[in-house]
Amino acid sequence: MAENDTIKLLRECDAGVEMGISSIDEVKDCVNAEPFRKLLIDCKEEHEKLEREIRTLLRKHGDEGKDPNPMLKGMSWIKTNFKMLMEENDKTVADLMTDGCNMGVKSLSKYLNEYKAADEQSKDIAKRLITLEERLAVDIRCYL
Repeated sequence: MAENDTIKLLRECDAGVEMGISSIDEVKDCVNAEPFRKLLIDCKEEHEKLEREIRTLLRKHGDEGKDPNPMLKGMSWIKTNFKMLMEENDKTVADLMTDGCNMGVKSLSKYLNEYKAADEQSKDIAKRLITLEERLAVDIRCYL
């Protein structure tokens, strides 16, 4: 059961980290303030480091990971593009990214609680990803 929970938690982290990377890629070129853009780029790099770590662990368990839910990813893309079409500015990007970070924290926290038998290494990755999302949401508040 512990291995099963470990794989499930790692899959959710994999989907979450991929969603974060994709979201940052969608908006970073629309940001005007250079410090804001740097925050996004730095956060993306941290996501990519976690992604490599997650995928290494998944391979050790003989698993290929999990892509983000296509419906969720599509709805996120539509929301982002619609909002950016209406008003492309740093405030809109900060609003979208804050919503995304909050959703990521919420879902990862849920999975962390759901897969209690996961190994400590996988739990640590989930906690680091949650912290990364929380930190970005706080760091970009000044652009809201």
